[in-house]
Amino acid sequence: MIDHNADSAALVAQIADVFRECGFEGASLSRITERTGLGKGSLYHFFPGGKDAMAAAVLTQVEAWFHRHIFQPLARDNAPDALDGMWRAVDAYFLSGQRICLMGAFALDGTRDRFGHAIGVYFHHWISALQQALQRAGVAVPAAGELAEDTVAGIQGALTLARAMNDTDLFIRGTRRLRARLMLAIPFHHP
Repeated sequence: MIDHNADSAALVAQIADVFRECGFEGASLSRITERTGLGKGSLYHFFPGGKDAMAAAVLTQVEAWFHRHIFQPLARDNAPDALDGMWRAVDAYFLSGQRICLMGAFALDGTRDRFGHAIGVYFHHWISALQQALQRAGVAVPAAGELAEDTVAGIQGALTLARAMNDTDLFIRGTRRLRARLMLAIPFHHP
């Protein structure tokens, strides 16, 4: 039996890779058809709204992955475990700085106007869930919010810098420092 959900998820992941490599504007239908092995007619069957619908599906898939692996655990699990899990998931998802953040990339180019709501929701969920975990770990409300914002911004900055400098070690070092700052902010934490 064919698992259409798995096939669809794999298709969206292939399209995401084209967007990561080429950006939204550079991701031509010919590049997408080449990567997916589907003709334009088949792509329009799956995505009647064309490239905008493809990008929306990609952003939805990214949000769902982060919701399952980062946002939910941060919002509900034991705070130290959730924070450790966030760092492992960030490293795994971004391939230790080798994979760009599509939400961040789309926020910086012309697609921001098209997908601003989805991008904003993603970053809001991340910051909010991280703030909740920090508060459960004993960090005061205002400080937890600031740390959450700074951490998410720092991760995005580390990704951008690693990409700009073609040096993934910048991402690894940056996230290591961000993690250490979070741990130092938790009362009674002993590294």
